[in-house]
Amino acid sequence: MELLLIEAFLPEGILKYFELKQVKVLEDDKTNKPYYVVILEEYNKIYGIENHQDYESKGFTEITLQDFPIRGKAVFLKIRRRRWRHKIEKKQTHRNDFSMAAEGAGFTRELSDFLKGTGRYTRRHDS
Repeated sequence: MELLLIEAFLPEGILKYFELKQVKVLEDDKTNKPYYVVILEEYNKIYGIENHQDYESKGFTEITLQDFPIRGKAVFLKIRRRRWRHKIEKKQTHRNDFSMAAEGAGFTRELSDFLKGTGRYTRRHDS
């Protein structure tokens, strides 16, 4: 029941590929406002490669994305993504592509699309 409730607040389908490890309520040092951090870790499953048994999981990379607020509290998804390396061809690596992040922003794609629709977000351009 608890997982079902948490899933309702996460990007659609994310729990198919990521395990919910922890939900924390923290407080911003400057504003003293509480916010949520949802920690997700990618399952040990490789997609898009025919001979997946030739690869081994070799650690994680971590990204943090801002998602829709919940009850006025900011929500950050701390996503630990796996990196696989070919067992023989060590320079050959693979990462699953989930395209959750909006290009050029630290937001989930859903939140970015919402903000664009309200006119409150424009993609940042590097000069």
